[in-house]
Amino acid sequence: MEAVIPSIARRKPMIPYDREAYRQRNLIERMFARLKDFRRIATRYDKLARNFLAGMLLAAAITWSSIESGP
Repeated sequence: MEAVIPSIARRKPMIPYDREAYRQRNLIERMFARLKDFRRIATRYDKLARNFLAGMLLAAAITWSSIESGP
């Protein structure tokens, strides 16, 4: 395994990490956090995979459009 998260500043032997992988990981984590704001996604009410996927895509589109338009 390769370290992706940077070590804290007070650590003596600093562990090297990949900055680009950290940025990509952070983007994915923040997107999942935003998707979990939708109750239907967080609790998985839908029993069928196609309905759950449709809800995920709808939530992702809403999230993406709110990011693009800005606050």
